[in-house]
Amino acid sequence: MKIDGHDLSIGQAVAAASREGSEFSVSEDALQAMNASRNLKLEILKTGKPIYGVTTGFGDSVNRQISPEKTARLQNELIRYHLNGTGPLASDEVVRATLLIRANCLARGNSGVSTPVVERLLDFLRHDVLPTIPERGSVGASGDLVPLCYLAYALTGEGKVRHRGEIRQAADVLSELGLEPVMLEAKDGLALINGTSFSSAFAVLNTEAAAELAEVADICTALASEGMLGNRGHYAPFIHNEKPHDGQRASAALIHELLEGSALAMTYDQVVDLNGPLDGRHYQKLTRSIQDRYSLRCAPHVTGVLRDMLDWVRTWMTVEINSSSDNPLFDPSTGAVYSGGNFYGGHVVTAMDSLKTAVAGIADLLDRQLALLVDEKFNNGLTPNLIARVDDDDTEAGLQHGFKGMQIACSALTAEALKQSGPASTFSRSTEAHNQDKVSMAPIAARDARTVIELTREVAAIHLLAACQAVELRGVDEMSPRTKAVYTRIRKEVPFAAKDRQMDGDITAVVEMISSGALTEAAQVGGAL
Repeated sequence: MKIDGHDLSIGQAVAAASREGSEFSVSEDALQAMNASRNLKLEILKTGKPIYGVTTGFGDSVNRQISPEKTARLQNELIRYHLNGTGPLASDEVVRATLLIRANCLARGNSGVSTPVVERLLDFLRHDVLPTIPERGSVGASGDLVPLCYLAYALTGEGKVRHRGEIRQAADVLSELGLEPVMLEAKDGLALINGTSFSSAFAVLNTEAAAELAEVADICTALASEGMLGNRGHYAPFIHNEKPHDGQRASAALIHELLEGSALAMTYDQVVDLNGPLDGRHYQKLTRSIQDRYSLRCAPHVTGVLRDMLDWVRTWMTVEINSSSDNPLFDPSTGAVYSGGNFYGGHVVTAMDSLKTAVAGIADLLDRQLALLVDEKFNNGLTPNLIARVDDDDTEAGLQHGFKGMQIACSALTAEALKQSGPASTFSRSTEAHNQDKVSMAPIAARDARTVIELTREVAAIHLLAACQAVELRGVDEMSPRTKAVYTRIRKEVPFAAKDRQMDGDITAVVEMISSGALTEAAQVGGAL
């Protein structure tokens, strides 16, 4: 497909991030816009007027002007002095998304860059040449300077890249592929590094991963409701139409549909009818409670927040990845050059700070449901810790502890997710001789959000394993068709825990099912049976 700086979708960015050899090119209109802004840049250069970051130093050094003859070298020096990233290397998916988003932002045509810069970014994506980018070192204004410098460095044939599973010198890989290193001209280096594309890469991947978790959380709630003989009347449309948040209604509707036909999680009327009439008595204890605890009853109100949040996060991130996010910008229609702050990651950091809070809330919700499932005081007749049923005189009696350890691990994961959910935006620091005196911290928030999502996946995996154990103890034949399809998918890889065993591999298997979309697909297919 062709990029033009205006129409890249989150879905396209995520798809490109997940596979090798994505094919993109620059549209003709974008090439014309890029050439026009570059020509304007070159014209202004001839006048001897100072242009920020082109004929001046960077940041606090803006008051130092250089001659046009030094402009190309200045761009290379800019890259070198930012090569100080630390921490683990960004994943292949993040790097691919970064390459595409940066190319798209520059293709918008306001940055004054030479066309080989954008073309080479797309060549890297096409040949899966992935610059090695340390994750840490960016404050999110003036853009993601440190991580994007590693990308720019590789374009010039310097530094290292990952290609076909190996980390190698960029120059060697470019030579093998017949690609020339980019020769930076005035503004090219600054345009490459002075933007939010690294933070945005994390953010778009987080957005889609969080959307998958919203679906999985509702599946978890449906299974937990069956495991605990819950009341599916809590998810009836009438209730949620009277508090019509779209996300809440969507979650309630999905849980309601998932439980359709279940003999374990009954309708409100079915639950009420389990209890006999008073027949003149002044008191009786109900056979089954007509109202579940909050972690079941209010689940749509928790997951619905994430669903609604994702709507505006997608809107913000779609704008971000289709923006001129560097500085300065050139307007060929007026011949003007503008210095501003589009590199500031304010929308990215707010989106990611909010997203990680909502996702951590999902972890907390599922952890609470799990705590009820394993506790014989609250699980409505299930075994303690979901152990296999044994007679008191069985030789195995008293030896097994089932999901006790899993609940402890889940609580630890949830606590870590909640700890990570604090806002990064409040930790702005004054940097770079007080020129960058208010910064966004967008990349930190985006990386935190990724971590919270990973932790919440693991929480969901443990929950699903416990819920499958619970419904098997109840009777699989009484499940709804759609929850049974999810149960069957999990049981293809993870058996019933008849005795205590090592379960870390079980968790990994279910995490993979969540990440791949296999469980949401099973729930959908089950509805067609």
